[in-house]
Amino acid sequence: MITRDQLNQIGWLVGEAPLSESTVTVLRSHFPEIHFTYCMDDDVMTAGPILKGSGFNLYLIDSSQHCLSFTQDMELATGVVVAEIEAE
Repeated sequence: MITRDQLNQIGWLVGEAPLSESTVTVLRSHFPEIHFTYCMDDDVMTAGPILKGSGFNLYLIDSSQHCLSFTQDMELATGVVVAEIEAE
């Protein structure tokens, strides 16, 4: 489970520094119970973001069924995808 408060904190941390793979390392140190993945936003095709920020979107992941899948249900969420939005 991921709470709204955790999502807001994650969004704040992501927005504080330039987004990169090292951002995920920082997030893992703050939230060791949550799995984090970093990618480009245009790599996410089938999900809607749970939180939108300046230059990034956050998506929730559910790993309860052995395969990862996107979810909008914070009760089922076990991870967060930090997706960078490329400036056009």
